[in-house]
Amino acid sequence: MTEYPMHNPVWMLAVAWAAGAMLGGIFFGGLWLTVRRLLATDHPALWVLGSFLLRSSTVMGSFYLVAGDSWQHLLACLLGFAMARQLVKHLTRSRDASVAIPMQQPCVSPHAP
Repeated sequence: MTEYPMHNPVWMLAVAWAAGAMLGGIFFGGLWLTVRRLLATDHPALWVLGSFLLRSSTVMGSFYLVAGDSWQHLLACLLGFAMARQLVKHLTRSRDASVAIPMQQPCVSPHAP
């Protein structure tokens, strides 16, 4: 009897991790796109709410499907999700560093007590 590669536990954990990484890219990439869109829209609250509901429902439903009845698959999926967050954070930071709005310094009098 031949065992199929898809039934290998390590392979299944790798697939769960990859699914989590993809979900993280979708979730945090969608968040980044939403934030960039806020200044150009007339209804920013609607964009934030709609984006949140769409991203959250997609990710939560997918976590449920990937996990099945295995906490190990859920853990691998969450690990991929967290790693994707770091990657999206890195990619968007380096891209937007030149357009960042500098924080203003508080006005402090040199003669203040």
